Amino acid sequence: MKRFLVLLLAFAMVFGFAACGGTEPAPDGGDETAEGYEIAMITDIGSIDDKSFNQGTWEGIVAYAEENGITHKYYKPTEQTTDAYLASIQLAVEGGAKIIVTPGFLFEEPIFIAQDLYEEVCFILIDGNPHNADYSEFRTNDNTVGIVYAEEQSGYLAGYAAVKDGYTKLGYMGGMAVPAVVRFGYGFAQGAEAAAAELGIDKIDLKYHYTGNFDATPETQTLATSWYAEGVEVIFAAGGLVGNSVMSAAEAAGAAVIGVDVDQSGESETVITSAMKGLAASVQSALAAYYAGEFPGGQGLVYGADMDGVQLPMETSKFETFSQADYDAVYADLVAGNIILKKDTDASGKELTLNDLGLSIVKAVLVE
Repeated sequence: MKRFLVLLLAFAMVFGFAACGGTEPAPDGGDETAEGYEIAMITDIGSIDDKSFNQGTWEGIVAYAEENGITHKYYKPTEQTTDAYLASIQLAVEGGAKIIVTPGFLFEEPIFIAQDLYEEVCFILIDGNPHNADYSEFRTNDNTVGIVYAEEQSGYLAGYAAVKDGYTKLGYMGGMAVPAVVRFGYGFAQGAEAAAAELGIDKIDLKYHYTGNFDATPETQTLATSWYAEGVEVIFAAGGLVGNSVMSAAEAAGAAVIGVDVDQSGESETVITSAMKGLAASVQSALAAYYAGEFPGGQGLVYGADMDGVQLPMETSKFETFSQADYDAVYADLVAGNIILKKDTDASGKELTLNDLGLSIVKAVLVE
C-alpha cells in the first residue's frame, strides 16, 4: 500500500511540475479527443466574428492549433460578468483545457481569481494584467502571462498617416477612458503633430471625446454626425461598437473613419485604415512559447512595433498620397526606438491631459 501511495505521489508531482512546461501536440487537429480540447478561448460577450478582439484572438489560436495538430475550442459566457467568465473557464478546464486564452481587459479580475483556482492550467490574458476587483492588488502568477500593446504607437501611425494623406480636421472618439483607449488617443494626437511638422502645416484641428462605453448608441451617432457637419474629415473610432455608430454617421456624411484593433475595412467603405493590434501574432507567440516549455509566466509583456504588436493594414487602406514607402519609414523608426511617445503613465504618477502632450500644431478640443 505504501509503495502504491509513493508511486501515486510521484505521478502527481511530475504532472504538477509540467503544468506550464508545454506538451507534445495532439495528432488529430481540432477534433475532440478523449482528453477534450487542449487549447481553449473564453470569448468576451460578443460573437466570435466580431471583427475585434474575439475574432482576432481566435484566428491566432486556430492558425497555431491547426498548424500543429492541437485540439481547440471556444466557450461563450452567458453574460458580461466575472461570475459568468469564471463559469466558462470552469467548463473549459473540465473539458480538458491545458491553456486558456482570454481576450480583453474585462478578464483581468476573472483571471486574477482563476489563476489561483486552476494552478495546473496556464492562462494567456490579452490586453490586460490580472488584478482584484478594486484594483488594490495586481498579481500575475507563474501560470499566467499578461499581454498588452503599445496602443500609443498604433494611434501614432494612424494620426501620422491621416495628416500625411491630407486630412487636417480630425476627430478622436474613444470608448471608456481605460488606459488602452487613452493611449490610442494620445498616440493619434502625437502622430498628427509629427506629420504636420514634417509637412510645414501650421494648424491641425482635433475634436476629442470619450463616450463612456463600448456600445453603438444613437447618442454617439448623433455626436459624430454633428462633428462631420462642423467640418471634421475623419474620426478615429477607438471603442469597439462605438465604431459602428461613427461609421453610420460617416456613411451619411460622405466622410471617413479610422477603425481600431483589427482591420475594419470590411465593415464600411468609409474606413480608410485601422489602428491595429497584433492580436493573432501575439497569441501565436505565447502558444509557441508554452509548447516549447518556455511559457513566460509571471510576466506582463508589452507588444509594440518591434514585436509586430501594432500596425496599419496597408493592403486594404484607402490612402491617396500616404504610400507604403512612407509607412515603412515611420514604422522602422518606431522599431528602432527613434520615436518616443508620451502615454497615460508619463506624468509623474498622474494621468496625462492633452495639454501635457506638448502639442503646438494640433489644436485639441476636449468635447464633454
